Amino acid sequence: MSEQILITKTNGEKEPFDEEKLVASLRRSRASAAAIQAVLDHIHKEIREGMTTTYIYQHALELLHKVQKSAAISYSLRRAIADLGPSGFPFEKFVAEIFKQQGYTTLTDQVVAGKCVEHEVDVVAWKPDGDLAMVEAKFHNQPGLKCDLKVALYVKARFDDLAQATFTYDNQAYHLKTGWLVTNTKFTISAIKYAACQTMKIVGWSYPHKGNLQDLIESAHLHPLTCLRLLSEHDKKALLGQGIVLCRDLEKDPSLLSKLGLAELNIDAILSEISHIYADDMPKNKMKGAPTPVPTETA
Repeated sequence: MSEQILITKTNGEKEPFDEEKLVASLRRSRASAAAIQAVLDHIHKEIREGMTTTYIYQHALELLHKVQKSAAISYSLRRAIADLGPSGFPFEKFVAEIFKQQGYTTLTDQVVAGKCVEHEVDVVAWKPDGDLAMVEAKFHNQPGLKCDLKVALYVKARFDDLAQATFTYDNQAYHLKTGWLVTNTKFTISAIKYAACQTMKIVGWSYPHKGNLQDLIESAHLHPLTCLRLLSEHDKKALLGQGIVLCRDLEKDPSLLSKLGLAELNIDAILSEISHIYADDMPKNKMKGAPTPVPTETA
């Protein structure tokens, strides 16, 4: 019966409610079997024709917070990344943190000269062993938007020009072999096929299957502070404006919360919420340099 109820996606399109999609997203969040069943029972009672996916998400999230907080934090992660906007600059810093976790030194928002022209590069990352990465961090504040073929073509053309230049970091010469395209949403099939053919390194929310953006965030505990429910939108914006992006920054230095004028009781509650992020250990995932297989469905 639920499959015949049309719901409204974030892009305005309508599609039949698919229970398996909901279950899959809950499993990716490492929700227990009991928690998943509790969410399904609740949604089955609430589901109505025309209901939005956002409404379903909010109800599922609310219930998860009551029964399994660590799964709730994981379940909310994708939207928390989208909330880093609208400028996209916090996402650049966020991507830089992912590379730092992999042992790179990083710079953000750089203007670098290729063979022909200068280019604005979101993240430059390098290692002493000669590994140089340049990253286009493509941010969308609407989960339904995807990186398409035009984006992949544009990024490849820029990195082709940059690959013909020599760069110096920490008094060492580097050459760019491959550029990265990292997005907080998904890729279209044509973008994935093109990237695989051109040996571009692309990372999106659910692509590649292992080492995707969600994997990298959770394995390294790089959760953005926007996933905290007990921190007001005003305070989140204030912290992001100071270049503070990660929950672990608040955990390491609670005085950042004190400077917002929060009461000690509220600070303790926020730190307790952060502690739930680390309740479940994730296997370590590393960014892969080799091209990933071409999928048969939208990633």
